[in-house]
Amino acid sequence: MLFFAKNKLLAALILLVSFFIPESGWAALSAVAISLLTARLLGFDREQVNSGIYSYSALLFGLGFATNFEWGMAFGLMLLIGAVLSTFLSVALSSRLNVKNIPGLSLAFIFTTWMLILSAKQFNALGLNQRHIYWVNETYALGGQLLVKWVQWVEGWPLPVYVAGYFRSMSAIIFQGNISAGILLAIGILYHSRISFTLSVYGYAIAMLFNFLMGGFSNGNLSYYNLGTNFMLVAVALGGFYIIPSVRSFLWTLITVPIAYVLVVGLSSISFSFGLPVFSLPFCITVILFLYCLQLRKTPGKLAITPIQYYHPETNLYRYVNGKERLLNRYYFQFALPVMGEWMVSQGYDGSVTHKGDWSKAIDFVILDKEMKTFQPPASSPEHFYCFGKPVLAVGDGVVEEVVNHIDDNAIGHNNTAQNWGNTIIIKHAPQLYSKVSHLRKGSAKVNRGDYVKKGDVIASCGNSGRSPEPHLHFQLQSTPYIGSKTLLYPFGFFYGRRNETIRLLNHTAPQEGDFVSNVSVDSQMSAAFDFQPGHSFEVMSEDGRTENWEVMTDIYNESYFWCKENNAVAYFTNNGTVHYFTNFIGEKTGLLYLFYLSAYKVLLSSEKPIAVNDSFPVNEFANNLIRWCQDLCSPFFIFIQVKYQSHVKAEDNLLGSGKVNITSELTQHYGWQAKKKLSASIEVKEKKLSSITVSIPHQPKIKISCHSVN
Repeated sequence: MLFFAKNKLLAALILLVSFFIPESGWAALSAVAISLLTARLLGFDREQVNSGIYSYSALLFGLGFATNFEWGMAFGLMLLIGAVLSTFLSVALSSRLNVKNIPGLSLAFIFTTWMLILSAKQFNALGLNQRHIYWVNETYALGGQLLVKWVQWVEGWPLPVYVAGYFRSMSAIIFQGNISAGILLAIGILYHSRISFTLSVYGYAIAMLFNFLMGGFSNGNLSYYNLGTNFMLVAVALGGFYIIPSVRSFLWTLITVPIAYVLVVGLSSISFSFGLPVFSLPFCITVILFLYCLQLRKTPGKLAITPIQYYHPETNLYRYVNGKERLLNRYYFQFALPVMGEWMVSQGYDGSVTHKGDWSKAIDFVILDKEMKTFQPPASSPEHFYCFGKPVLAVGDGVVEEVVNHIDDNAIGHNNTAQNWGNTIIIKHAPQLYSKVSHLRKGSAKVNRGDYVKKGDVIASCGNSGRSPEPHLHFQLQSTPYIGSKTLLYPFGFFYGRRNETIRLLNHTAPQEGDFVSNVSVDSQMSAAFDFQPGHSFEVMSEDGRTENWEVMTDIYNESYFWCKENNAVAYFTNNGTVHYFTNFIGEKTGLLYLFYLSAYKVLLSSEKPIAVNDSFPVNEFANNLIRWCQDLCSPFFIFIQVKYQSHVKAEDNLLGSGKVNITSELTQHYGWQAKKKLSASIEVKEKKLSSITVSIPHQPKIKISCHSVN
């Protein structure tokens, strides 16, 4: 947690380096043990306790306290009190700040250490130590003359002063100041994350450059501790951990590191008057303030806050780039089109006729024949227009807010500007989210105020009332329940779009003017087969003798997943009623569940149109270490690896919903211009259940898996 990571090698190196000063290592380890015991005895959430969120401030306190005070009975008592106090503060700060999606960082450590430093001045039993001055003695006690010689050899390396300063600054994060410790920590960070390592160097360089441009500071504020804790960690935190790594996050680091520097200088002049080090307070203020300001934005912007934290900048970036659609489908209301069958968008957003100003984000729908006409001759009455009288659908579940049903339909070519919107129905779907359909046929409304409707319910018929010279359907989303409200920019869920005979599956967008659009008709076979409810279990067997048991479960965040008992593997998935797609895989990648994850990564639950569903896997899913490391280094600026996925759904005989459905999929890895097939698969759905999965991997025997639903 000190370096925003969950990596065992880095953790082991931190543990090792902390014992370069044995007393500091034991004090830190003891403080962590006390913190964990306190949290568990008080019954705090076990998952949170095990994550280290409540105990890493205790770790910092133990390191810092042992660096400055001599061991003894009084030291032990103060260590106990400080570890418990830091745990209380960590819990309290986390509970209050997490509501705002703000991290508590090391605030608990700072406050605890300040209080104990001030208190220690009143206790004669506590004495200051000078171990950090006589570090050779400590090193000798730890590893004898051999270790002393090795450390002195490393310290004597003819490194450029700025390189040596970087390593000393790195080690200062855990209250040391030697090159050996810094090198080991830097190796651990580089192994954990190339982006974090790059940002640590970047933050250090920015601080040194700012110091040079400002003419330097004579009061010692450019210490190794401040370089490491307040400047390098600001770059790591805001350049690639709490913020998705990108060119913009790197550019903002050019501002946030100098801000932290100014805070170091200003706050030090205050804290030193009380005999207190500033510690990492500038880092905490800079990070918290920046994240809080970003969350106050009216629009998300291109500087993205990390939505799901994987404690690894590369994974955060790759899954964000790959999973935008998945995240949007999870957090946005999935609106369908308000029409049945295929209609054409006669006027879209920012249309040239009436969709202007506050009412620009609206859509008009009509029906065209093969000759691109909206009517059949003589087109003298509304009944001659193809869309007149056709069903109008609810775009989502909700409660009817307003119904106007009495306005006469216009004669062709005439407008009713006095009753501009004509017959209208408004439905509330969520707080500040309403849909409105207008120009409906007189007397066609099938709902009343207060009625609950479901997505796809017929609520009225298309008409020609209000400001409508010929029959069409007007649709808009709005944030208030009133007729005449301003329009709201908001995307639709999955729908088909056709232009020039090319059919596409569109998602999280709005129909474009001139597009022929229609809703996705879900196949009953596919819908039932991929309706994986919690408690549902499968027994799967492959022809090569492997057997696995999968159980569908739901976590505390209401995310559904398959759990494989044999491999302890987890495959997260989502089904929004139109598309099934996997979102993440954790665990052993040699099992059958992983093959299912790859084969059914994104599947359209419809076989009505012969279209391809395309997607891509996260960059790090298949790349080998060397290529992946190269990609990691430049990933905030350029991604050259792609793992593309494509699936097709075809029904053999689905007239009565009892035939077979076959899903074929393919994975292809792309390195620039080079493409390499990684996998092809076929999934058979039979009698509304998964029947079999056949997987072909180049240069490996074909794998056939049979699936049996247990309950």
